[in-house]
Amino acid sequence: MRRDIFQAIADPTRRAIVMLLAVQPMTPNAIAEHFETSRQAVSKHIRILVECDLLDQQQQGREIQYHLRADKMLEVEQWLEQFKALMAQRFTQLDDVLTRLKARKK
Repeated sequence: MRRDIFQAIADPTRRAIVMLLAVQPMTPNAIAEHFETSRQAVSKHIRILVECDLLDQQQQGREIQYHLRADKMLEVEQWLEQFKALMAQRFTQLDDVLTRLKARKK
């Protein structure tokens, strides 16, 4: 089942895994060392990130290295841009209202 990237970043543990992998590729054991949950729980989070196409896995001998596909985060950035523009517009409107109120007091 292919999941949505927003499902991937909805969970704080998965966001933490993404941040770890943004620095360097890691094995599941190396990732799990950063959390106080079981290795199986971390593996489940990794599986969801892979299903969301946010991680690539590369076999190196007996180890699997996970790599972040940072380009997939563009979808989140594009979605957030809509809200940035909306909030900027609302702040501009608020500034206009405050300026008018201030001018009336004088």
